[in-house]
Amino acid sequence: MSKWNFYTSKEISPDGWLKRQLQIQADGLSGNLHKIWPDIRDSAWIGGKCEGWERVPYWLDGFIPLAYLLENEEMIATVKKYIDAIVSSQQADGWICPCEKEKRAKYDTWAIQLICKTLKVYYDCSGDERIPEVIYKVLKNYYELLKNGEIKLFRWGEYRWFESFISLNFIYEKYKEEWIKELAKIIKNQGFDYNTATEKWKKPSHNWKFNTHIVNMTMMLKSEAVSYELLDEEYTDNAEKLRTILDKYNGTAFEGFTGDEVLSGLDPTKGTECCAVVEQMYSYEEIFKATGDNKWAERLEMLAFNALPATLSEDMWVHQYIQQVNQVACQKTMIMAPWSTNGPYAHTFGLEPNFGCCTANFNQGWPKFALSAFMHNGDTIINSVMLPSVLNDNGVTIKLETDYPFNNKMHYYIDADREFKFIIRIPSFAKNLKVNGEEKETKDIELNINTGKTEIEVEFNTTPYLKQRPNDLFALQMGSLLFSVPVSYSKQMREYTKKGVERKFPYCDYQFIPETPWNFGFSDDAFQVVYNKVGDVPFSQENPPVTIKANMQKINWGLKFPYKSIARKTPKSREPISEKESLSLCPYGCTRLRMTEMPILNK
Repeated sequence: MSKWNFYTSKEISPDGWLKRQLQIQADGLSGNLHKIWPDIRDSAWIGGKCEGWERVPYWLDGFIPLAYLLENEEMIATVKKYIDAIVSSQQADGWICPCEKEKRAKYDTWAIQLICKTLKVYYDCSGDERIPEVIYKVLKNYYELLKNGEIKLFRWGEYRWFESFISLNFIYEKYKEEWIKELAKIIKNQGFDYNTATEKWKKPSHNWKFNTHIVNMTMMLKSEAVSYELLDEEYTDNAEKLRTILDKYNGTAFEGFTGDEVLSGLDPTKGTECCAVVEQMYSYEEIFKATGDNKWAERLEMLAFNALPATLSEDMWVHQYIQQVNQVACQKTMIMAPWSTNGPYAHTFGLEPNFGCCTANFNQGWPKFALSAFMHNGDTIINSVMLPSVLNDNGVTIKLETDYPFNNKMHYYIDADREFKFIIRIPSFAKNLKVNGEEKETKDIELNINTGKTEIEVEFNTTPYLKQRPNDLFALQMGSLLFSVPVSYSKQMREYTKKGVERKFPYCDYQFIPETPWNFGFSDDAFQVVYNKVGDVPFSQENPPVTIKANMQKINWGLKFPYKSIARKTPKSREPISEKESLSLCPYGCTRLRMTEMPILNK
């Protein structure tokens, strides 16, 4: 049985900076993609002639919870329009994807796995009573086709088999029918076992492979957590073993992995795909739900507060395909791109700067993270991530006012008609923990809450430190925030139409040209933290909510030959070429151009 259970948008409401971030997303590309992008607007899923595979399910997977979290009636109406079209197209035998019957054997059923997961998200948000039966019929048909050998898992469906278990667990809980467990075993047996591929993760191959594909890597981390109960297996924390290997050979400062389509080693100028960030977040949400192990929630914070905002523009109208930890420019590279398999525009910002999967899929990041603020099990509620939000759960209201992670002060207002146990997850990096002014041991806070009104104030300290990275480089971290040297830039806008897809302001393509120096190293480890107000744009480079003053010096870092806009993996020289200067480093997630992994000089 899972340690925790998710709440839904009917029970969690975003507040404070989190609500502003979600509103920015709704006002940007996520909330308007169905109006401008043919693969959503004219998708075969709703009777059109454009893509009828993963893009509508991907987009709905984030658009649905976004609409319901914001209680946006226009967006909810759009959700229902798409869901009604999809449900009404379901065939008598249960098949739901836009594919002719005679072509099913060649149709990659990754789309079945994804649409069922998305339909469950819709059911959680809407309570639409049609949906359990719709998913039941899809999966019963899937079972018959797989069992009889009429179709089999291949390509993406084979390598993402575990995604099926989100909906399999849902319908098994409702129907308790044995064929569901049989289907679970068929899917796992036909799916790829990533434990057999770990040797391939230790050195970049620069060849496109399913078993080194970065998004597959981040998705598969949750495979055991979502499948072990239905398969009647023991949980072994296999995700930790696989994550450790991935991190050792492909890790980043924000605790994701490099992957310019495929795993790319430890070079801080290699990119991480946008899809990989949101899928790794989702994996950690599911693993924490299954295990209650705090390490997964802490790793989730690192991705959400750093990698997610950094790969999106501040207005969330455009995104990168891949972000770089050391990203000194976002300009078109030469035809011989510095990535393993991506094209020359992959790290620029745009509507779909490399492949369109991220255009549809980045939408799930913030909404699903918002839904991870609180979880429950029986009469116990946990504040799993300290996000400003309001929980309404069967006679219990908990309002959390906070600007975390930008500062470490939390104020809980509780109004309860019943008694319950309340847990506040405290990060391992917290120091000098105080609860209502009283010093406490640094561990999770567990309180028995009585009926009536209760207020709880929680406060702790975090200390900046230099985190060791490969190649004798270091990254400045405080709590769950990385800090980078921000590089000011000018924008070069490009409006055009390609293959019938229009790019025009504000969803055109942009190149970011650096205008301030980036070639720095740390002079020492003397740091001064400056707290500011969290603005209307929480992750703003011009108005960051917190900065750290650090003593820095310029060095001859150099560019990666033969490129004119990619920094070297390591500096050409570590000898200072300037006097010390005090720079204000800002959160990684606030930057679009940055230097993050840098040497310590004058050792």
